[in-house]
Amino acid sequence: MESLNIDALSFWERSTYFENCDFLIVGAGIVGYTTAIELKKKHKNAKVLIVERGILPAGASTKNAGFACFGSPSELIDDLKTQPPSVVFETVQERWEGLIRLKELIGSENMAYEQLGSWDLLRSFEKEKAIAINEQLPYLNDELEKITGLKNTYSVANDCFEKFGFHDLETSFHNRLEGQIDTGKLNQRLHALAIEAGVLCLFGTNIHAFQLNLYNVGIQSSFGYFKTSNLIVCTNGFAQSFFPHLDVNPARAQVLVTTPINDLKIKGTFHFDDGFYYFRNIGNRILLGGGRNLNLEGENTTDLQTTQQIIEALKAQLSSFILPQQPVDIEYEWAGIMGVGMAKKPIVESIDPKIAVGVRMGGMGIAIGATVGKKLADLF
Repeated sequence: MESLNIDALSFWERSTYFENCDFLIVGAGIVGYTTAIELKKKHKNAKVLIVERGILPAGASTKNAGFACFGSPSELIDDLKTQPPSVVFETVQERWEGLIRLKELIGSENMAYEQLGSWDLLRSFEKEKAIAINEQLPYLNDELEKITGLKNTYSVANDCFEKFGFHDLETSFHNRLEGQIDTGKLNQRLHALAIEAGVLCLFGTNIHAFQLNLYNVGIQSSFGYFKTSNLIVCTNGFAQSFFPHLDVNPARAQVLVTTPINDLKIKGTFHFDDGFYYFRNIGNRILLGGGRNLNLEGENTTDLQTTQQIIEALKAQLSSFILPQQPVDIEYEWAGIMGVGMAKKPIVESIDPKIAVGVRMGGMGIAIGATVGKKLADLF
């Protein structure tokens, strides 16, 4: 059924959704929902409207792998090669505090949060890297204790082969504080909280362009033209369509999930190859994603289709490294769009007193999305 233009809507439809809008939020993901909830806390009587172009969030918020992570040893050591320690550990602190904020807002049980730990896997050809990481563990643990108040976040885990059966493994490093969530339940709860707070939500509504006026912002949408007092863009990897000058680019992440596996030993979250591959259990299934490094230029896209090159590479990793000699079938395949840039820190800023943007989650939307939403709301 074709949607009606605003001019053909009833008095009730126009007055309820499109007229006298105080805050229009573009993007019904983690950032968009938390921004709306925080705005209603600050401005109880304000009309807050979220619009989303898809019937579900089009970016990564309902397509991510469900990793509640804040930093692996290999990632932090790589970051320390190019960034000052203050910047690296400030980013870790934002992620850690963001996860705490998310759990407080959602409730761990409402997103099936499990703190099963994570493992940074080093292959047999990465012996020198493993030695370098091992030497830095005391330093990393000291810095993490300053952030979390907890000792020994990271440890060497040489029992991964015996415990999980991975092939061609040199060693691994365990993070006991990381966990995993049910992404669907998280977004379902965020939507419910937004509705309870009095936020209005419209799906299947595409924003084509906006125009800054003297007293408001004009919005050209798939429903037609309307106005809002304030505009907040939370579209992450799709942000360049609105703000070409921002350092944020789309990065497609492709994912597959197996059919149920009898007696699956793998529990927790794992990553390898500098984080370009990542996997976890979902009950007795394996979710595996990544491979973007095989075609970085080609994966710099907002196209949500999977590609044979990367899906086949994921299947090869599954059969040769993760579950060697164990045939499995694939039941789900999909792609999501992250927002990345030269820096890992999210972009949270006012473009104008009436326009703000919160994008570039860098694949860490679960960890930092709620914090970004709070910061966005605090701009108004």
